[in-house]
Amino acid sequence: MPRPPPCSPRPPWRPSPPSSAAPPDAGPAERDHILRDSGADLLLNATNGTPAPAGVEPIEVDLTERAPWTEAPATEHPALVLYTSGTTGKPKGVPMTRDAIAACLDGLAAAWDWTADDRLVHALPLYHVHGLVLGVLGALRTGSRLHHTGRPRPDLLAAAGGSLYFAVPTIWHRVAAAPDAARELRNARLLVSGSAALPAGVFAAIKDLTGQAPVERYGMTETLITVATRADGRRQPGAVGVPIKGVETRLVDDHGDPGKHDGATPGALEIRGATVFDGYLGRPDATAASFTKAGWFRTGDVATIDGDGVHRIVGRASTDLIKTGGYRVGAGEIEDALLTHAGVREAAVVGRPDDDLGQRIVAYVVADGVTADALIRHVASTLSAHKRPRDVVFVVELPRNALGKVQKHRL
Repeated sequence: MPRPPPCSPRPPWRPSPPSSAAPPDAGPAERDHILRDSGADLLLNATNGTPAPAGVEPIEVDLTERAPWTEAPATEHPALVLYTSGTTGKPKGVPMTRDAIAACLDGLAAAWDWTADDRLVHALPLYHVHGLVLGVLGALRTGSRLHHTGRPRPDLLAAAGGSLYFAVPTIWHRVAAAPDAARELRNARLLVSGSAALPAGVFAAIKDLTGQAPVERYGMTETLITVATRADGRRQPGAVGVPIKGVETRLVDDHGDPGKHDGATPGALEIRGATVFDGYLGRPDATAASFTKAGWFRTGDVATIDGDGVHRIVGRASTDLIKTGGYRVGAGEIEDALLTHAGVREAAVVGRPDDDLGQRIVAYVVADGVTADALIRHVASTLSAHKRPRDVVFVVELPRNALGKVQKHRL
């Protein structure tokens, strides 16, 4: 598969342009960047009182109005321009075609036995892959009913009576902390967690309270959802499943050679297939750097794959693969170990430069009634000694984005 061509800043699919969504709580700088970068002409439902940038017309939307159906544009043309989270710079535009969206949703419908008989319940923001593509377009694609609770409160989720639930780990953590509400989910057919790693303790609590283990999946803005635990598959804490139909994955080592699929050796995860985007909007340099000559997209994530094809995401190569004292250590493994301590509510682990070790392991934790030394000993007794944090920093809360992902660059 040749490397996809870079996208132009003013896409050739006009005058049937895709839409893009900006977070409703975005500040003026972030919102204006998205509007200018996507080449937007109109800003719909601009209710926050902030003037639109020059050349962009704000239009209030009357949700009671209806219009006749018009024929959809060609399926190979972009339907949406989604924006990355911007952890390594300004958010980049990701044009996603109707074909890619359909491939993703059909693959997940097959993996999760998702049909028109389901009632999908979630409280996810409606401007990114999880809430918009899966949570709205997925319901439209399968014909299932959709109930959005508005706020991610356990009591509202419990009262919705869904057969299928989508949530991020932060929401599942709140559900696990509300046992009565959690038990109301026992009648659900499938509980899905995504957008960030689900802590093993939350996985166990949800399984105990609802009678079923949640399924996890993996994806990115650039690839949509590519790997998922099947409804009839083995559900394991930290495992995100196998590739959906139409998607290939592979691991490569530090030298670019094929990685081992032994379930233990981490490697850089690369993906290609029907759900992968063609290139960043107006960023041919970033596009070229993100694809191999054979068309594999470099996700920037580190994973392990076992002999059955089951994936586990170690974390981002830039922040979650820590090289310390000659060892390669995954931050997620240490975070899970910290979360098994009764006094720890949240944990995030990063590597910091160290003259002796190369990188030293530093843990940021939200905890009560425990000392740094006790947590270091706890990890050393749970994992190998070289995986213990060298420093523990206590914080009131961890910085997270709207999808619950910890923003480690802010620590």
